[in-house]
Amino acid sequence: MVRVTTTDRRAVLRASAGIVAAGVLTTGCAPGTATGGAAPHPAGPSPAPTSRTPAPARAPLLHYPAQIPHGPRDRPRVALTFHGNGDPATAHALLSTAEKHGSRVTVFAVGTWLDAHPGLARRVLDGGHELGNHTLRHLDVNAMPEADADAEIRGCAERLKGLTGSIGTWFRPSRAARATPLVQRLAQRAGYPHVLSYDVDSLDFTSPGAPAVVRNVMAGVRAGSIVSLHFGYADTVAAFPGLLHELDRRGLHAVTTTELLT
Repeated sequence: MVRVTTTDRRAVLRASAGIVAAGVLTTGCAPGTATGGAAPHPAGPSPAPTSRTPAPARAPLLHYPAQIPHGPRDRPRVALTFHGNGDPATAHALLSTAEKHGSRVTVFAVGTWLDAHPGLARRVLDGGHELGNHTLRHLDVNAMPEADADAEIRGCAERLKGLTGSIGTWFRPSRAARATPLVQRLAQRAGYPHVLSYDVDSLDFTSPGAPAVVRNVMAGVRAGSIVSLHFGYADTVAAFPGLLHELDRRGLHAVTTTELLT
């Protein structure tokens, strides 16, 4: 089993990164629900995003395509990526479980979720994990006019920057595994040279039960996989210790996306 030292992890997390690959996935983002998933709108009006560019664009990883569904297949590592929304108690439980196991994850935060729970941004980073952009309100960004889609991307970027000093390392479109060419260009213009997709969908947002979540992941996971999971769902919390155990049995270690790709 490959273990990453704290020194190595910090060095890697400082590296510029970006990802999105030409996969064929078209769905997988949870719809809004009362128990988890995505809340389409906050209780009040969202603060308007600023018009300035959030941060200079990071240098792209030239050996990766603009949209990336998985990492190298020759190293025993996987990236567990979480859609950041829903009850914060599930976020705390999942992050704590990962840390006790010596694993690290990538969290794609929804901007309005950060508005409601601003302390979670630092909680993620202080645990050695990684933050990314999952749009402002978790609407169907691929179906939006250009100006609206741009506001969704930049709105979340501004919140990340205000809370952490960075716009986050990665962008993933809301309500889709892959970005349209327009959304991809807007993300690049906002400072994300790659869009991150995934090659394994846990389907945890369908609440299939903890054993099914583990089965769904283990049926497709292999070295280099990027796995889609969600905060906000009890089944995910219940499944997570068993999922980490099964990854151990296969000799796979959960690392941040940046660690996976660099």
